[in-house]
Amino acid sequence: MNKLGSLLLVITTIVCLIQSAVAISVDIPAHAQLCFFEELQVGDKMTVTYQVGEGGNLDIDFLISDPLARLIKSSVRESTGTHVIEAATAGKHTYCFGNQMSSVTAKSVSFNVHDMQKIENTAKEDIDPIEREIRELADSIFAIKAEQEYIVIRERQHRDTAESTNARVKWWSLGQVALLAGVCFWQVVYLKRFFEVKRVV
Repeated sequence: MNKLGSLLLVITTIVCLIQSAVAISVDIPAHAQLCFFEELQVGDKMTVTYQVGEGGNLDIDFLISDPLARLIKSSVRESTGTHVIEAATAGKHTYCFGNQMSSVTAKSVSFNVHDMQKIENTAKEDIDPIEREIRELADSIFAIKAEQEYIVIRERQHRDTAESTNARVKWWSLGQVALLAGVCFWQVVYLKRFFEVKRVV
């Protein structure tokens, strides 16, 4: 009965974690930096996964700093990334997305923040194989969720590209038709005047 109770506790924790995983999409203007923070205790782990959906070369700068403003991790001009940190000091840990390198283009970034440490805190130190499997399953679910969001963003980007190309082809075709009609009209008028001049002579 005790094992069943602990198993139900772990399953409930996993379900709550999956529902509370943060999935956010933000637009970052040119020359701007957008920052968020998470309160972490010593030893807590935080994972930030992000993907640039649209804008410029689909790249963004990323950094994580601790409560003392010391840089923990950073990356420059990446289109996707996954960063895992373990808090060495308790307090507000800040993570920022920077678009300072872009002069005119805004960037759209989707990101997830999840903390697997909560699962470890709710379980006993001695865990049975079923609980271990459930933890591994939770890790896999977060990885699959991040991959699905990446695929959705890429599909949206490809659809936007296809629609933009389609619109350009449509306007180019209409321009060609208008130009052809104009040339035909000019030829008819020119030939008509040419023959009128011949008759007068």
